[in-house]
Amino acid sequence: MSRYTAFRYCLDPTVEQSDALARHAGAARFAFNHSLHVVKAALEQRKSCPEYRVPWTRFDLINTFNAWKKTAAAGRIFVVREDGIIEVQATGLVWRSQVCQQVFEEAAVDCSRALAAFSDSRNGKRAGKRVGFPRFKRKNRNIPSFRIRNKHTKAGWTAIRIGDDQIARSVTLPGIGVVRVREDTRRLRRLLAKERAKILYATVTYRARRWWVSLTSEACDLHSAHHHQPREQGDNRGWVGIDRGLTVFAVAATSDGAEVARVDTAPKPLGTELGRQRRLAKSVSRKKKGSQNRRQAAARLAVHHRRLADIRRHFAHQVANRLVKTHDRLVIEDLNVAGMLGNRRLARAISDAGWADFARLLTYKQAWRSGTVATADRWYPSSKRCSACGRVNPALALADRVFLCECGFHADRDHNAAINLAAWPTIHQNSQRSPDPRAGGRVTKVRRREGTDRYPPGVGETGPGEAETNVHAALAV
Repeated sequence: MSRYTAFRYCLDPTVEQSDALARHAGAARFAFNHSLHVVKAALEQRKSCPEYRVPWTRFDLINTFNAWKKTAAAGRIFVVREDGIIEVQATGLVWRSQVCQQVFEEAAVDCSRALAAFSDSRNGKRAGKRVGFPRFKRKNRNIPSFRIRNKHTKAGWTAIRIGDDQIARSVTLPGIGVVRVREDTRRLRRLLAKERAKILYATVTYRARRWWVSLTSEACDLHSAHHHQPREQGDNRGWVGIDRGLTVFAVAATSDGAEVARVDTAPKPLGTELGRQRRLAKSVSRKKKGSQNRRQAAARLAVHHRRLADIRRHFAHQVANRLVKTHDRLVIEDLNVAGMLGNRRLARAISDAGWADFARLLTYKQAWRSGTVATADRWYPSSKRCSACGRVNPALALADRVFLCECGFHADRDHNAAINLAAWPTIHQNSQRSPDPRAGGRVTKVRRREGTDRYPPGVGETGPGEAETNVHAALAV
């Protein structure tokens, strides 16, 4: 069994390498826009000729671009012979040799994926928010990025390598060369040296004045010592409910009322650095549009946002690592985060908590360790339900931090919700989801009025030292 994981590093390129990276990102944007232009032109042609074939799949777009880039339509020169006759010579894209050819192909693949997402969304095959038709990428608005596949030569060499030329902190990219990185690459180098992982793709992105590389790899499963022991069939014990909140980031408890973890030291970077963010945003608004000063001010604001996102994600990794290491059965609640952001009083705090990202990390980390993560349906009253007698208190307000029941039971609100979440798999053994139609999803076979077609969004083995995400020790809880 294998798992897919990504290793992200911050690049430290030279001036020449920075120009080469920007050149590759521009080539990817050019190839994407040209592929989209071909599709739009074919759709216009199809209006007059219904039998006209529209390139839609990745292979069609790749073959179309590869055939076009060598023709006179892509580039030509006029040559005057000695007898005065002017000849036209097709040169194609004269700069195509300056970038890796895989950049063009992967950009065409991205265009095909965008088209497939659009068609699947219209046909009802894609869940979530409706996807529109792809749009052209702009140089000043879209994030510069490109992707390169890792090919193998006949001699056994790979195009993307780590620690080449005796430089441990480096990555070798085709068409660019050896680029130094700032982080330690020891974990990935060990996996590659022992043939326990192989790099599939390298995605290079420019964010907040820095170039980043994300190496998507296929690694072997974790060591058996890091896997949870399998439970017997019919054993419905050991569930731990995790209640996410704003005052307290997370409270974990078992169904018998034992609290196993409480994380109330969330960094809340947005609330802490809100004053600095306002000053940076005000500095951007005071600069003239299109000026160099405005671009520099926007870059400083982007660096600030990137730093806040890194702090939030690092903390989520810490908490998720501790929970998946100590418990094999976890229960979380399906929160409508996108809908909660409509509350103007709590939108900032909810965004700063990062609930959706924490649930995503918890799910895939637990799957790596052969654990289980159950998701309680959105309409399960975990906070309003008494964990002792099961009575539901519909009058419970958000300001009530202590749960009081008529049976005499009283407990912390978050602790009571965690207990109810831990008991949810036992209560709903046969139904993993609520039949309530309000639980989300698209309603089909229903007649709609004109203009009401939008639907609401849903929201080998490795060694013991090579198992977890490379973060610091988890905070004490």
